[in-house]
Amino acid sequence: MSTRRALPETHVPEPLRPLMQSIATASISLARLIARNGIEHKLGADADATNAGGDSQKALDVWADDLFLKAARDGGVRHYASEEQDRVVDLGAGDWALAIDPLDGSSNIDTNVSIGTIFSIYAAADTPDASFLRPVSEQVGAGYVIYGPQTALVVTLGQGVQRYALDYDTGAFVLVEPQVSIPPESNEFAVNASNYRHWPKPIRAYVDDCVAGVDGPRGKNFNMRWIASLVAEAHRILARGGVFLYPADDRKGYERGRLRLLYECAPIAMLCAQAGGGATDGTDPILQMRVETLHQRTPFIFGTRAKVARIAAYHDMPEIESALFGRRGLFRS
Repeated sequence: MSTRRALPETHVPEPLRPLMQSIATASISLARLIARNGIEHKLGADADATNAGGDSQKALDVWADDLFLKAARDGGVRHYASEEQDRVVDLGAGDWALAIDPLDGSSNIDTNVSIGTIFSIYAAADTPDASFLRPVSEQVGAGYVIYGPQTALVVTLGQGVQRYALDYDTGAFVLVEPQVSIPPESNEFAVNASNYRHWPKPIRAYVDDCVAGVDGPRGKNFNMRWIASLVAEAHRILARGGVFLYPADDRKGYERGRLRLLYECAPIAMLCAQAGGGATDGTDPILQMRVETLHQRTPFIFGTRAKVARIAAYHDMPEIESALFGRRGLFRS
């Protein structure tokens, strides 16, 4: 029997090695399945169900959840919390609690746009609720897998951020970047501009100042990006810098944002912090928050530290002034 590992273990603490090997193995299987979309199965087909957050499920959402639930069992996980499950799955024994979005960006499955898996690791507590309803600063590790032209695993276990690439010749991940750092300067921002009319004034003011370009108070031109896949947005920001904005807005169901704190925002925030970036809900750091409910939502802004801080500064001004704040030339960098 082959003893080849799915993931190099140089940067993985010994107690976490079984779990990280299981996550890597499951993600390799999922990458192969995604690459064959439409050959045996139509992975973007509706699964005739909705997940616990009320979002429609695709066939691949369900299969991905099954893969990572098995990985959790094999990797020493006691409590498994998935965006696709109504409640925590108690596996009976193990040292770890795994929170996971098994398939992020599933609306992009059939468009051949990058999709991914996001995960967060905690030390298991005595009860399922206690394992996850806690300060997000207690994460032991966090990461994502992006399935695109390259399948990559990006992870932090508390000592910086590592990037691994899947070598399809060997069927295993290879360490390609031992210390990932978010570039401190960038002219990119990511936001869904179609929701502009629903945003609070500080967000509109920030975006207006970016769109004004070289003729505005920032004194330079910016490019806007929007992929509608959180993993793909995070991967670009870790590589090139910039900032991602998914604010709360005045639409029903979006008053507290749309992304989930436990499954999406907390792990991406830990990665950003370990890579020298920042992450907030617009004003307060994500890593200072506490999970109160499994599917709790939050506004989410992350990326280059200075850009995240600048957006928070817009929120600190009185509402009317914040709409004019950037135009005073206080932030030109």
